[in-house]
Amino acid sequence: MKNMKKTIGWAAISVTALVGLGFCALAWVFSSNVMHPSYTCSEAHFIYCGDPSQLGLDFKDISFQSEDGNHLSAWYLPTENSSKAIIFVHGHGADRHEGMRWFKSINQAGFNILALDLRNSGKNVRSFSTMGYFEKNDVKAAVDFLYQRDIQSVGIFGTSMGAVTSIMAMEKDPRIGAGVFEAGWSNLRALYGEIIEQYLGVPTFPLLPLTIGLLEYRTGMDMAKLNPEDILGNIAPRPVFIIHCTGDSLIGLHHGERNYVVANQPKEFWKSPCNEHARAWQSDPIYIEKRVANYFLEYL
Repeated sequence: MKNMKKTIGWAAISVTALVGLGFCALAWVFSSNVMHPSYTCSEAHFIYCGDPSQLGLDFKDISFQSEDGNHLSAWYLPTENSSKAIIFVHGHGADRHEGMRWFKSINQAGFNILALDLRNSGKNVRSFSTMGYFEKNDVKAAVDFLYQRDIQSVGIFGTSMGAVTSIMAMEKDPRIGAGVFEAGWSNLRALYGEIIEQYLGVPTFPLLPLTIGLLEYRTGMDMAKLNPEDILGNIAPRPVFIIHCTGDSLIGLHHGERNYVVANQPKEFWKSPCNEHARAWQSDPIYIEKRVANYFLEYL
C-alpha cells in the first residue's frame, strides 16, 4: 500500500512537472511570436502591395534615425504649398504598406504624408517588436524629421499596434495635433488573456503571467505601460478619432469602446460595419476617406 501511494505521488509530481514545462514552452512560443511576427503583404487587407506610384502619387524613399539608434525606412509623399503632414503608423507584423489605402484621399486633401516602417519591420534591420513600447520612439523620430523640414502641423494615423504606438507618442509629444486610431486595444494584458482563451482554449493562468514575464525579460518592455485606456484622457484638448470594426474577432469592439469612454472631448468614434480586424476602409471607402480627411482639415 505504501509503495502504491509513493508511486501515485511520484506520478502526480511528474505529470505536474510536465504540464508546467508545457506551459513554459507555450509561453516561450507565444512571446517569440510577439517579438518576431511573420509578414506577407496581403492585398485583401492592405489593398496595395506596391509603392505609392501604384496610386499615381510621387514619393521619396527616405530614412532617419531614432534616438536609440535604429535606422528607419519610410516613404515621404510631398504636397506643394502645404506645411501640414500626416504620419501613418502600421500594426504588428505589417509595414508601411498598411496605410496606402488612405494615401490618395489624404494627399488630395492637401497633406504631406510620411509612412514609416517601425523597427523590426519592412526594410529595417531585424531585431524584435515590443507592441509599441519602444516603437513610440520611432514615431518621435518621424515627427522630428517633419519639423526639421518646415512642417508646422502634424497629425497621426495608427492601425492596431500602430494605433497604440501613436496614442503613446501623441500623449507625450504635444507637436502631434490630431490622431486617428483604428483597431487598437485598450489593455494589452486583457487582450492577451482573451487570445489565450479564445484561440488556444486554455486557462489564462499560468500561461498569461508566464508570457508577460518572458516578454518583459526578453525585450525590456513594461506591459503595464501599454494600455491606452490609462493615458488617452491626457491627450485633450487635442482631438482623437477612434475607429473599430464592430465584428473584429482579434481585438474586439469593446476595446475601442473602452478607449472612447476614457478619451476626453473633442473625440469621435466610428463603429465600422466590418467583421475582420482593421478593415474599416474596406467597409465604406468613400464615406470614411471623406470623414478622416475632413477631420484632419478641421483640427490641423
